[in-house]
Order: sequence, then structure tokens, then C-alpha cells
Amino acid sequence: MTKPSLPELLHAAVTAVGGTERPGQVTMAEAVAEAIDDGSHLLVQAGTGTGKSLGYLVPALAHGERVVVATATLALQRQLVERDLPRTVEALHPLLRRRPEFAMLKGRSNYLCLHRLHEGVPQDEEEGLFDQFEAAAPTSKLGQDLLRLRDWSQETETGDRDNLTPGVSDRAWAQVSVSSRECLGASKCAYGAECFAEMARERAKLSDVVVTNHALLAIDAIEGAPVLPQHEVLIVDEAHELVSRVTGVATGELTPGQVNRAVRRAAKLVNEKAADQLQTAAEGFERLMELALPGRLEEIPEDLGYALMALRDAARTVISAIGNTRDKSVQDEDAVRKQALASVETVHDVAERISNGSEWDVVWYERHDPRGGAAYRPSGASLRVAPMSVSGLLREKLFTDRSVTLTSATLKLGGDFNGVGASLGLAPEGTGGEDLPEWKGVDVGSPFDYPKQGILYVAKHLARPARDGDRADMLDELTELIQAAGGRTLGLFSSMRAAQLAAEELRARIPEYPILLQGEETLGELIKSFAADPETCLFGTLSLWQGVDVPGPSCQLVVMDKIPFPRPDDPLMSARQKAVEDAGGNGFMAVAATHAALLMAQGAGRLVRASGDRGVVAVLDQRLATARYGSYLKASLPDFWYTTDRNQVRKSLAAIDKAAKETEKEKEEA
Repeated sequence: MTKPSLPELLHAAVTAVGGTERPGQVTMAEAVAEAIDDGSHLLVQAGTGTGKSLGYLVPALAHGERVVVATATLALQRQLVERDLPRTVEALHPLLRRRPEFAMLKGRSNYLCLHRLHEGVPQDEEEGLFDQFEAAAPTSKLGQDLLRLRDWSQETETGDRDNLTPGVSDRAWAQVSVSSRECLGASKCAYGAECFAEMARERAKLSDVVVTNHALLAIDAIEGAPVLPQHEVLIVDEAHELVSRVTGVATGELTPGQVNRAVRRAAKLVNEKAADQLQTAAEGFERLMELALPGRLEEIPEDLGYALMALRDAARTVISAIGNTRDKSVQDEDAVRKQALASVETVHDVAERISNGSEWDVVWYERHDPRGGAAYRPSGASLRVAPMSVSGLLREKLFTDRSVTLTSATLKLGGDFNGVGASLGLAPEGTGGEDLPEWKGVDVGSPFDYPKQGILYVAKHLARPARDGDRADMLDELTELIQAAGGRTLGLFSSMRAAQLAAEELRARIPEYPILLQGEETLGELIKSFAADPETCLFGTLSLWQGVDVPGPSCQLVVMDKIPFPRPDDPLMSARQKAVEDAGGNGFMAVAATHAALLMAQGAGRLVRASGDRGVVAVLDQRLATARYGSYLKASLPDFWYTTDRNQVRKSLAAIDKAAKETEKEKEEA
């Protein structure tokens, strides 16, 4: 029997998911198939609407080797596992004469831990929380969440937090989950045979396609202990996010709260001398952190160096001594010991890493806003350490012994793939050598007609934005644009402060248009409300630049308040920029401009999500039109019709608004 052709397989898969075959999707599938066959590496830019998930799934399934697909967002993981893979496998089964298996795999803390659920949390500062289980009618939100988790544990087949709807707070989930360091191990745990995390790993070992996230991919690469099954093909979707996710995994942090927690957890398990040594070291570290000012530490101050060495040595002593339990009242000693070891080992590892020092690491103090905010963190100071670059790590760990395809709607910055390639540890395209992986970049375009569907407007007449300065002219411009558009606006701001000020000001100026603000409700609820009412506007910062998919008339104006360069006082970005300059390169273009181009490309991509979408991307920063780097940034954006004419844009927005209202009226009358 003849082997089915790739176009035949793709056609069957596209038909099964109810999609439309597009030329870009066919080009992508052919390029991915060629890379897998050659064992080579590929970067594919595939615009919104290309159908890129089928563009890589079909050739991967046809090849027959195990493939790992790593994504950045929960939404795409769900789409792959719940929609694309089941339908594609079903459609390809008769043609391939086999039924490929697939599974999702995440880090251990994403799964319900039955030991924690039934035996409780080892008691330290969390003491008493599990008493909520005993209450007949718990009134606290935490108690209600815990009872719901206990009920859910009886019915869930996966134990995966993301399958729990509605979700629970992070605090509640922490009571029923463990990190890999805290886990007792299946052989030592009374619930090992039923463990959700272990079952997920077993399913992954037996599957042809394993869907995971960037963080687990990074852990698999960095920590040396494999958590993903052996695989011959790796596909990284949403690849523009990979470097920041890997950097996050490779970042260490020490806070006084974290160190004190380690002290409390170890106190009952070690001799008094070891406990006192760690306590004294913790107190010394806490005193220093009270005085810490935010910013990079190019050299470790002497007093901090001593404090870190004291912490490291005390933690090492405790790790050696742990197990000689002092307090005979300790219940569930194995779990208590594991939890304490996890805390103390983390303190030891980060303290040792910073005190040893490395020219490849960046160390800085960070202070946290006591008001918390949307992404809440405890107030106070932390000491952080991150790699100057992850490119060498990725080159060594990611691109060996397998074919790697990286894909996203935004991989070409300034007109080529070399900027993103360099961040991944790849030499300029076509210049790979003995130690540098060879790769190819392919741009398969977009099915959308960007010059006809969208306008890129730069407000050239506005004053150049100053850092954190009052921008009254920008607010005037934003008000007029929203009025011309009839609402329908996604406001992307360079900082949370700027988004809050704009929301406050415009709510007073144009109360007829509801303005939603990130942080005032969950992101999912905000996007749902924004999509439901065309007159509503949504303002926010970083996650909105990348996380909004609202086709149709609710999003016809995307506004960027200014070019999103990293803050000049961002310790990691400024260190990376300086390193490029010290090596003779252009640090601003390699780091700051690349960062801004990626965000702007993602932000502009929020406008056109379907073939019928029309609208304007308005950049309220004259530098895009006047600065030398403006052409590099514009070359990274979709090919919209470009103008700096404010009157023309207002007329266009009014016409788009009028057409949308007429369509809405026709639908109501139909």
C-alpha cells in the first residue's frame, strides 16, 4: 500500500477540525517535514490564521517518531489536547493505518498530591489550615476551596489543576500540591500507586506526542535529570516566549520570609546547634535585607558576602544533620523531612550560587510593592540571580540529538530571523559551523490582507515621551481616538502605572465608554466582558500585549502608549545590554530594540484575528516615525497601511465604527 502524501494527510486533518487549508499552512508543513527528515533545525514565522498547529502536527504524526510539543500558554495546550490532536489523530488513522497516542505533561506541582490531601500539610506557618476540613460548614474562602478540592479528588481522572473549574486560589492549591523536591517519591509514598503526577509521566512515556510547557522543557534541559521522555523531535510553539521562560526557570531568589520558613521547617528535625546556626544566619540576612536598595550588584558587598556564606554553611550543616529528629511529636516524619529539605536546599543552592559569583550571572536587589497588585508578591526585598544570557545553555541543551522546530507569529524582527536566532544560541542563518547548529528560517506569511484590513498610525505630532512624565497630549489623543472608534479599544501600556492613570482620566472624560482595567478582575473575565460589549475598552500592560484574542467588532483600535523599551533600571536587561557593548556590539539594538520589537509585533497582532476584521493600530510615540531605530521596529510589524495623518485616522475609525454598527443592527433585525 502506498504511503499517503503530506498534502493528502493535511487535507484530511484540516477537514476534520473544520478549518480552511491555506497556502502558508502547506508551506509550513512541508518545511517541518523536511526538517524532521533531515534532523535539522527550523524557525517558522506563521502569521495569525495560518493554522500553524496543524502545520506542525501533521508532519510530526506522519513521521512516526516521538515528538514533544512545548507551548507557553494554557490556552494553546488545551486547544492541542482537547481539540486539534483528537480530531487530527482520528482523521489520519485510516491513512496512516495506526492511531498515534498523545498526552499532556506538566511539572509536579500542577497535579493534586493525594498524600497532601489525605495526610495534611506538614505543620509550620500553615498550622491549622487543614482544620477547615473538619468544620461542618467552613465559612472562609480557603475552607470552601479545600472542601471542593477534596470532593474533586474523588471524580478527577488527571488531578491536573487546569481541569478544575472554577479554579481555586494559589493558597488553597499550595495545601494539596508538592514540588518535585518535596515529593516523597512513588516507592516511599502510601499513595504512590494512585499518584496523578506519576500516572501523567507514565502516559507520556507511552505516547507518540507529548504536549508540555516551556517551563518543564527548561527544567528538563537545565537540571540534567530528565523529566520528559526521550524524543527525536521537538516543536516549540509560541517560541517568542521561550527565552524569557527559560530565564525564569534559571533565576534564583532569596527572601527573608523564605529563609525563615526553612528555619522553622528544619527546627524539629536537627540538633539544637545546627538549628541555632541557621537561625543566626537567617537573622543576619534579614537585617541586611531591611536596608537593601533596589538595583544591580555588580560586585557583592562584603557584608552581604559574609551573610550569604553564613547561610550557605548553616544550610549545609542542617542538610547533613536532618533526620536525627529531636521532637518525638513530629507526625508523618518522611513528609516533614522532605518539605524541610526542599526549603533548606533551595536556600543553600541560591546562597552558594551568589556567593561563589560568576561573570555569567546578574545579581540584584528587588523591592516589592506592599500593595501587591494583580500578580501579588509579599512586600519587602528579595535578592535575585539570573543568567546574563541563556543562549549558550539553549545551544548546548536544546539543539543536540534531535530536530527542533520553533514557530510563532513573531520570529522575524527587523526583517530577518537573526535577532531571535542569536537569543536562542544560533549563529546568523547560513553560517553554522562545527559547534553551531545549522538552521533555516521560513516566513510562510499570513492569510490576512494587512494593507487593506489595518492602518498603522503613528502620532508624530505628540511630544517625545519622557520617562514617567505627565503626558497630557497623549491622553487628549487617546480620548479622541476612542471617541472616533466608538469604544472598541484595547489599550496596551508600557507600565501598570500608565494604564491606571489613563483609565482614571478617561473614565472621567468619556463615561459613556466603559473602561476595564487589568488587575480589577481576572484576565479571563476582563477579556470576556471586553468581547461582549463593543463600546467597552480594555486597558492593561504586559500580559495584554500577548494574551488577547478577540476577533470582530469589539477590538477595532489597538493603542500603544509608547514604544515598550525595557526600563533603564531593569538590572537584567541593562546588564545584557552592557555585555553586548563590551563585546563590541550594539547593545541597544541587540537587547532594548529587540525586546520592544517583539512586544510591538505581538501587540499589533491583537488587531486582525479574522479575515473580516478591520481597524487601526495607533502608536502614541513619535519616535516610531522620527528615530533611526523606527524603521527596524516598523519592519517587525504586520504590513499595515501606514500614516501619520491624525485626521485621516479619525475618519477611518469613524467609518469602521459606522460599518460595525450597521452590521450589528442587521444581525439584531435578522
